Amino acid sequence: MYYLAILFPFLRGKRLPLSRDQLMLLMAAVNLLFLAIDIYLAHNLNGTIRPREWIPIIFGVVAGTLLLLAGLIALRWRQAAASIASVVLLTSIIVGLLGAYFHVVRAIRPEAALGERVSIPLLIWAPPIVGPLIFSLVGLWGVSAAWVEDPTDSGSLRLWGDTHIRLPFSKTRAYLFMVSLGIMATLLSSVLDHGRAQFENPWLWPPIAVGVFATVVAFALAVIDRPTRGDIGIYVAGMVLLLLTGLVGFILHIQFDLTTQNAIVPERFLRGAPFLAPMLFANMGLVGLISILNPSEEQYQIDEAEMVAQAEPAVG
Repeated sequence: MYYLAILFPFLRGKRLPLSRDQLMLLMAAVNLLFLAIDIYLAHNLNGTIRPREWIPIIFGVVAGTLLLLAGLIALRWRQAAASIASVVLLTSIIVGLLGAYFHVVRAIRPEAALGERVSIPLLIWAPPIVGPLIFSLVGLWGVSAAWVEDPTDSGSLRLWGDTHIRLPFSKTRAYLFMVSLGIMATLLSSVLDHGRAQFENPWLWPPIAVGVFATVVAFALAVIDRPTRGDIGIYVAGMVLLLLTGLVGFILHIQFDLTTQNAIVPERFLRGAPFLAPMLFANMGLVGLISILNPSEEQYQIDEAEMVAQAEPAVG
């Protein structure tokens, strides 16, 4: 079901340069590259990076580059590209889970009394527990994008040859569930981060309201079998609000990190408000909008077949 065309009927018959799944894989590659940058800045706060702290940094750069390469390979060999992307993205899920484990361990006080080993203040001031799970979320939606849904809206993903794996719902609805999960993770990360300021600044409250609203509407659209134009309109409004929240937060964080003379001091950007963090809201808003694009890849597959046929030398 082409959700966005239900809201805007004139989109039917229109074709983007890239399919929805190709855009999703491109977003996965960009996310991994930016995660590497963000983690490098976060891990470099003490001036030194421990050996295991280099893992997500190096992985983010390598994985993002490999996904971009897989995108180019997909123009000729879709299954080969899907195999490369799947290995990268499954590894991304593992890296995210390991990172979350290491962060949780840092938030536990083993020497404290049993009821005081883990507390809300510890979770607030500890390394962000939710942060590494973004790797897992990117891997999850990327793996879904790597394989073609055949037929469209069936929930059946075509793997190698005639091998299929069936989801309990369509790929579009799977994307929407993941969007809801991603927004909730972003919201939780924002709450824990802003908790250090005890929410005294009124600008810290709008991201919570927008995050809760967007999480609910994404989940609601995922569970509705036949959404109306109103349902999709509310969802799109939620994603647009996420985009605006991310952009406004990005500007506010940069203003906070600048000196009173608007001078740039690298130390303030490292230890002050994380200027890339608000863009997670915008990122999820963009992923949410991509999720409701045309799910059909039939025309793109025809174009790829024609390109391969034209590239092959004539016989006889």
